[in-house]
Formats: sequence, structure tokens, C-alpha cells
Amino acid sequence: MTDALPDRLSVDPKSPYHDADLLARGVGIRFNGEERTTVEEYCVSEGWIRVAAGKSLDRRGQPITLKIKGEVVPYLLEKAAPEPG
Repeated sequence: MTDALPDRLSVDPKSPYHDADLLARGVGIRFNGEERTTVEEYCVSEGWIRVAAGKSLDRRGQPITLKIKGEVVPYLLEKAAPEPG
């Protein structure tokens, strides 16, 4: 696999931008210089992320999300090396 991340990625399996293999590797998001762990979807070229709005759910049971604009920097999370022993 390459280390190039897509321009847009979503954690929702129903989305056309969902990539289960890439998400299993671990993707981190830095938004406006701050680490964000609750990102549902991102788009680098348009400069936005979607985050859950509290614990609110829509009528289908999906979290209600807010689109926040700013600088988006996705990266692959480093896997911890197994300890010898």
C-alpha cells in the first residue's frame, strides 16, 4: 500500500468515500494545527471536516454532524512496534 491519503475520506460505510482498509491502518487528522479524534469525514481540497454534534442522532440513528472549515492535514498513524520478549 502507498502512504498517499485520498482527498476525501469518510468513516460511514454507506458513503462512496469510505475505505475500510485505509481506516483499519489508522488515519489521524490535524485541523487548524490541532489534533482531532472525532472526525466523521474530511475533504482536504475543500478544507472542511465533519464532526458529531454532541450525542444527537437523526431519525435514522446516525449522528448529527457539523461541517467546520479550516486547514485539514490527514496522516497515517504510526503503529507501535511489538515489544521483544
